[in-house]
Amino acid sequence: MKKKILIVIADYYKEISLGLLNSAKKNLPKSYEIKVIKVPGVFEIPITISKYLKKFDAFIALGCVIKGKTPHFEFISQSSTNAIMDLSVKSKKPIGNGILTCLNMNQAKVRKKKGAEAAKATISVLSQK
Repeated sequence: MKKKILIVIADYYKEISLGLLNSAKKNLPKSYEIKVIKVPGVFEIPITISKYLKKFDAFIALGCVIKGKTPHFEFISQSSTNAIMDLSVKSKKPIGNGILTCLNMNQAKVRKKKGAEAAKATISVLSQK
């Protein structure tokens, strides 16, 4: 039976998101069924994954949070990371975390290919016997 992976991508920073998505897709086996859902921001990724837990074998969370002048960055980064980890452990399904947490746009631009790492990690856990 074909493995099914859902990629949930926050496209707030469209250029960064596209780079993350492209690098992730290049590192997923062609034999897998891949679905992509776009959400407005990183905060919406965990709830979207939770809605599809029973329909997919694994997930990849992609997006970017850039630090501003308020504590918003810390709240979004930490709560999203915690929620993704909780979902993964409770469901016993891999969720590759490809959410960039950067101090500025330049850092994000040079990390656009980090989606590949999230995809590889997801496949690695999914392939465990």
